Amino acid sequence: MYQNREKLREALTMYVVTDDRPDHDELLHVLRQALVGGATSIQLRRKHEDGRALVELGRKIRSLTREYHAYYFVNDRVDITLLTDADGVHVGQSDIRCQDARTLLGPERIIGVSACCVDEALAAQQAGADYLGIGSMVETPTKPDADLCSLEELHKIARSVSIPWITIGGMTKDNTSAMVRAGACGVAVVSAIMHATDPREQAKLIEQLVRITR
Repeated sequence: MYQNREKLREALTMYVVTDDRPDHDELLHVLRQALVGGATSIQLRRKHEDGRALVELGRKIRSLTREYHAYYFVNDRVDITLLTDADGVHVGQSDIRCQDARTLLGPERIIGVSACCVDEALAAQQAGADYLGIGSMVETPTKPDADLCSLEELHKIARSVSIPWITIGGMTKDNTSAMVRAGACGVAVVSAIMHATDPREQAKLIEQLVRITR
């Protein structure tokens, strides 16, 4: 497991997940603006991208995150994680198992696991996950088939696990503080940043809300 938990908690403060827009240059521009605003991690999530294009995009994001001293994660794809020298991978309940990802990635890279209930959260922690992505908290078009996690279940998870966790699914400036008060290290954001008129200002606002509420 990743040993520097405080450094990881800091990296999870403002966690931006990419959307599926076809224009890579535009996507990279939005990510740069988010990083300028205070994003602490970027996750490459492109469910329908060809492998070669995904590697090329991932390497550009790796370069960008290094420029701004941010972390870089890949959704699901352990091969892309290795090929683009990502800090870690994030896997869902139907993706490659945490234990198998650890076998391939070794102890130095970070593994995040999605969970929407206490049983999934505890299983992920037992399997060696470094952090959890709890949600989806709100119905969202980014992942319309995602299972929802109630606030009651979120509080149960918070009392049950010892590893850091963030919330995902419909996260905006309006619900960030409530998630952090429940115990989240930060929030994972897609549309609120990727579709914002001013991604830099939105990232700055959400990042500040997390830090003020902690």
